Amino acid sequence: MQEITVVGGGIAGLAAAIEAAEGGARVTLHEAHGEPGGRGRAIGGPYTAHEGPHVFYADGPHWTWLKERGLTGRLALPPLRAGLRAGFRHRGRFTRIPPAGFLRMAADRNRTAPVDEDFRGWAGRHYGEQAAEAAANAVGVVTYVADTGRLSAAYVWNLFGRIFGPRVPAVRWAVGGWQAVVDRMVRHARDAGVRIETGSRVTEPPEAPVIVATELSSARALLGDPSLEWESGYCVLLDIAVRPDRRDSFVMFDLDEGGFHESYSMQDPTVSPAGETLFQLDMPVREGEGHAEAHARLRRLAETALPGWEERAAWRRTGTARGRTGALDLPGTTWRDRPAIVRGDGVFLAGDMVAAPGMRGEISLNSGVAAARAALHSLGLSGDPGPASRFGARPLRR
Repeated sequence: MQEITVVGGGIAGLAAAIEAAEGGARVTLHEAHGEPGGRGRAIGGPYTAHEGPHVFYADGPHWTWLKERGLTGRLALPPLRAGLRAGFRHRGRFTRIPPAGFLRMAADRNRTAPVDEDFRGWAGRHYGEQAAEAAANAVGVVTYVADTGRLSAAYVWNLFGRIFGPRVPAVRWAVGGWQAVVDRMVRHARDAGVRIETGSRVTEPPEAPVIVATELSSARALLGDPSLEWESGYCVLLDIAVRPDRRDSFVMFDLDEGGFHESYSMQDPTVSPAGETLFQLDMPVREGEGHAEAHARLRRLAETALPGWEERAAWRRTGTARGRTGALDLPGTTWRDRPAIVRGDGVFLAGDMVAAPGMRGEISLNSGVAAARAALHSLGLSGDPGPASRFGARPLRR
């Protein structure tokens, strides 16, 4: 059997290892930490809390790939009780109805946004400055950046349509969270013959073909390639478990400051102890702002979403995510301009900031599968390199 080495056992590395093993290669996966999963892992104990809001969108190839292998597992349903609070924070208050311009944007899916212009300027001309700013902040849930309006109009418009478009939402919650999906991926990989080496930190590039499925900064150091750069987000996080109150919001998009609030346990009671409700909130950090200031703004968002939460809190955890929250495309760039999957000389790249479509973890899954298919093709185990051939072998500059 021909061999493929995978460096990194996060979502991208596990997807690459599974795809490569199913394609007929002998696969060894090296994971530096004590267990695979990367940022898809949850903390141990009674609270299943992740680094960032982890949901799936069932409108892309990543979902099809997971579902075909039975990796999605049982899905949770959002609560449908009367009086459930779900909506927006606008001008400091909770509202179920966003501004009129925002609604016009959500209904207008025939318009095409330009790649070369920033979202704020383009959307402001068509829908008004206030609606443009509210929409940019609403998309902060998937960008983790305080100024989403400065990003490519095409990039933000696509995200906005996926989240708020006039069709049935594609959001899916897996029972047990992403940790349960990670656990199934690990079992599936081992069943497919993948040898998973944990506590195995790779400091020199292994013999080709090799798939480097680490954070971009780690890949840059391992491969000695300074071109492996891309922009990502920066936010603070707050996980809270509280005694329930009828005023608690299930989900809240922050149209004022780009934050986000969502329950983990209203739809999936397995992730928190009985009698407690688990939430996660995030708030993008502004230019020149310190963590204390960002956390203060995050606590104010929490008070809007969960009135009196500090007196009811049974558990809380704070965190920071910087440069590891998925790719951001600036005006003049698309996902095709990000670091290419096919690096040459039998080296392939996967992760959440490389040249593959999707958002956040979807990029990891799609790039992992594409990298594996390209690696299999290099060994003559596949006649078609699959998505890698469409994603491109080198960045396409505009």
